[in-house]
Formats: sequence, C-alpha cells, structure tokens
Amino acid sequence: MRPRTIAEVVGQDHLTFPGSPLNQLVEASGGDRAGASSVILWGPPGVGKTTLAHVISHAPGRRFVELSAITAGVKDVRQVIENARREREMYGRTTVLFLDEIHRFSKAQQDALLPAVENRLVVLVAATTENPSFSIISPLLSRSLMLTLRPLDDAAIAQLLERAIASERGLAGQFALDPEAKDFIVRISGADARRSLTLLEAAAGIAAAQAAEQGGADVEQAGDEKAGESEPGESDTADESNAARAGDAGDESGEAASGEGASEAAASAESAADDASPILITEEAVAEASSETVLRYDRDGDQHYDVISAFIKSIRGSDVDAALHYLARMIVAGEDPRFIARRVVISAAEDIGMADPQALPIAVAASTAVQNIGMPEGRIPLAEAVTYLAMAPKSNASYKALDAAIADVRAGKSGEVPNHLRDAHYPGAKALGHGKDYMYAHNYPHGVAPQEHLPETLKGTEYYTPSGNGLERTIEERLATIRTILRGN
Repeated sequence: MRPRTIAEVVGQDHLTFPGSPLNQLVEASGGDRAGASSVILWGPPGVGKTTLAHVISHAPGRRFVELSAITAGVKDVRQVIENARREREMYGRTTVLFLDEIHRFSKAQQDALLPAVENRLVVLVAATTENPSFSIISPLLSRSLMLTLRPLDDAAIAQLLERAIASERGLAGQFALDPEAKDFIVRISGADARRSLTLLEAAAGIAAAQAAEQGGADVEQAGDEKAGESEPGESDTADESNAARAGDAGDESGEAASGEGASEAAASAESAADDASPILITEEAVAEASSETVLRYDRDGDQHYDVISAFIKSIRGSDVDAALHYLARMIVAGEDPRFIARRVVISAAEDIGMADPQALPIAVAASTAVQNIGMPEGRIPLAEAVTYLAMAPKSNASYKALDAAIADVRAGKSGEVPNHLRDAHYPGAKALGHGKDYMYAHNYPHGVAPQEHLPETLKGTEYYTPSGNGLERTIEERLATIRTILRGN
C-alpha cells in the first residue's frame, strides 16, 4: 500500500503542492543540477518519511539504496558512495541514499556523507524523529533541505484506510470496513499511518477467520438438515424379508441422501462464498487485533519535552482538564513519576507563587508521597496537586522580582552593605561602626522600622510588584503601607 507517486501521499499537503521543493526533487531527472539535491525529513513515526524516500527514488535515472543508522557504519556509507560513483560514470544513474534514523549517526559518520552530498554524487534522503538542529551536524544541515512532516490528522488516516480496503495492492475489495471500526482505528492509531494499516490488516485476518468458521458451521448444519429429510423403510405390510430388504434399501437411500445433502450444502456454501458480499471488519475484530493502545511517547526524545511543556503551560493557563490530560499521557507512557513531581513543585513556586502560598506545600507533599508510596497509587496525590495548582490564582511576581535583583547584581549595582545592618557581634565591630543606629523592627508599630535596608546606590529601588491575584491583593495593600513607613513618610 505504499504510495508510488507524490500525488498518492496524504496528510503532507504543505510539502507536496505543485512546484514545491519536494515536488521538484521528485520530478527531476537523474542529471538535473537545479533544485535541492538532498533532504532531511523530520517527523514522528508513521507519517511517511520512508514513503517519500521511495517516491523520490522513482524519478527517471535513479536507483534506490536504503541504510539504517542503527546497523550501518562509515564503511557501509563509503561503499554506497563508491557504488554511486560507478553507477553515475557507467550508467548515468543517480543513487538515492535513504538513511533512516540519521540522528543515531555520530559526527564522524555524518562527516563521511558530506563530500558525496556536496558533489551531488548521491541524493541523500535522511529521516529522523529527533530535532535535526540538535542531532545533525551543521555542515550537513546547510547542504540539505529540511522538511518537517506533520502528524496525520483523522481525515488522512481515514483516507488511507479506505484506499487500503479498495486498492488491488491492499485488500482488493474483499472486505468492508464498518464505520465504527474505521473510527476506532483512527482513534487508536495515534496519527500513525503504519500502525493504522497494521491494525486493519490484523483485523481483516480475524474477520476472515471468523467468516470461515461461520461458513463451516453453516455447511455442517445444512448437511444435517438434508439428512433428516430421508426415511429408511417404506412399507409396514411387506413380509419380513421384503421389510428387511426395504429397510436395507432405506438405509442405503438414507446414507445416499445424507451424502448428497452434505455435498449440495458444501456446493451451496462455496457458491454463496463466491457470490457473497465482502467480509465485514467490525469494531470487535479491531479491538481484538489491538490488545492495547500504544501511546507514542519517547522519554528520551521530543515527545518527552513536548508533553511536559504542554503540561506545565496548561497548569499555568489554569486549564485543569488539559493539565490532567497531559499528566495522564505521561503516566500511561511510563514517565518517571519523580520527574513529574519535581515539575509540579517548580510550577507551584514559579506560576502560583504568593498568589496562593499554600500551593508549594501541597506540591512538595505530593512529591514526598510519590517517593514514599510509588505507583500506581502515587498518581492520586499527583492528581490532587495538579488540580489544586491549575485552579489556584497565578503570580510570577516573586521570582520575577528576584530575576530583576540578580540582573542588577550582575550589572555591578551592588554597593556597600549599610553600616547599621552589618554584623556587630564580634569584638571590634562596633568600633568600625557596624550596627550603629540599627532599629530593631519589633520595637516599632506594625513591626516595621523606618530605616533603609538597600545599599545607598540602590536606595528606593523596588523589585517586587504584586500581581493583584489571590493573596497578592492583600499583599499589595500591605506592601504600600510598609514602603511608606520604611521611607519615613
């Protein structure tokens, strides 16, 4: 069912439109020098990276060679390049080298590709599920066209399934896909074309086996019914020998009738099978074919960072439903719950802050609970903490204030610690003026003394600006009063 032309590729319209760089590469002949000579295809599994490589190789004057970075080494790459040189010199053919999982190649292995790519000795089609900016060397990136393949949407997956049912290269119209079964495949395939077709094929096998079993049962039932219509013996008034002969004849007739009935039923079933409508693939067959839903989540790849990013941003955005969804994805995928808990603690301090100071203790308690009780029970305190954080008022004023103070310190705006705040407990400190005129805050109304605490060079600087959300509405009023007292107004 792999597409043979770019027109058959679905779900990547942003790359396959007429006149696109990819289209030009597909339509170019082996000797063309214009357009991109190599491409890097970046996208999740099952979106068509290998398919596009095959489509590119079908252009006139090209031969296709496939290597996997998992098993191939520099020696294999050099052998392909040498063969490519010979093919071009002797037959005028250009070699399309499809290198799967290129991010697994070391820098030295990727370096070996550079001369052949630069001289257009090979058309390199490299596929990766990792961000090429981090996994592929810059010289190779600059010599290649990077194309990002998008996950297939539901309509694209449904189109693939319909094509597989009807195409001679697929199930050739021998099966029909129940609409509910199609929706089920689309839903559990996770935007992965390969997985959807694998499920369809497995479900078709199950449906065919069930149909064959049902057909065998129908043949047996038809044979039994035909045999039951024959009666041994035809006369009760005949003499004993005639009766015996009649009985024998009846028995033979019954046996003959039974055999005839089974034969007719088998012929009828065979004829019915020839004339029958396509075998129906039901949702039950698909469910049986997919014992469980496989969630795409690579704990060492982009999915790990994308999902945790969406998780944190959902909490920050107060979307409790989205936050719980991404939490569920990480748990089902087997993410380390301690990692999740650490991110929850960070979120409590970073995004809720002083708008609801109770958020941080709750997050820390959830993190401690996860470490103490483990999974799957650890999901319960995690759910509680995530729900609380998502619903809490938000403020990043505290850490933004600290960042502003850090920026001043790094810019050299430190200044000397005022004498009245300096340590005065050691001998001779008071002779230096340390602690002189210090005002003990508890001796003043409201517990605030009218004195300066910042260095002279930063006098009057204000770092913390409450957001006005949650508890910070009260803090904002109190802060204004405190600053008035501190400045002696």
